[in-house]
Amino acid sequence: MKRYLQLLIIFLLLLSFIFCKSEELTIAPDFTLQDINGNLVRLSDFRGKIIILNFWATWCPPCRKEIPIFIKLYKKYKDEGLVIIGISLDRGGKEVVIPFVKKYGINYPVLIGTSEVEEAYGGIRGIPTTFIIDKEGKIRKKHIGLPMNPEEFFENEFLTIKKEI
Repeated sequence: MKRYLQLLIIFLLLLSFIFCKSEELTIAPDFTLQDINGNLVRLSDFRGKIIILNFWATWCPPCRKEIPIFIKLYKKYKDEGLVIIGISLDRGGKEVVIPFVKKYGINYPVLIGTSEVEEAYGGIRGIPTTFIIDKEGKIRKKHIGLPMNPEEFFENEFLTIKKEI
């Protein structure tokens, strides 16, 4: 029985080595969206920067909690290569987003999302959904919802990637 158990463990280990792939990072899908002023913005325009790509909506309470943090982080690190892009998923479009951006003093690019971009990013099932994208355009992390300590979480993600590359 002991011999059988040893062989089973060895067999399972071999299978795990055969079928486990190293985790490859996915390239963030490029898109072109309008910002709140009607200008076209492409994700690839920011290649070479570390991007926090945040899908959000004006009616979302956790999104409202993140926004002041993103404003602060963008102000602190934009000259060090951080870009924050907010993609609004509000069905009301610019009409509801523009007053919100002004009220909150959002200092980073805010784009109007489309269902095509939502699907390109795997289907946004909950908001906020945030992607951390490195300088090479690879998705390093996807986070759904509000992190426990959002300021520390997003700052650490940025600083970690900044050190690596």
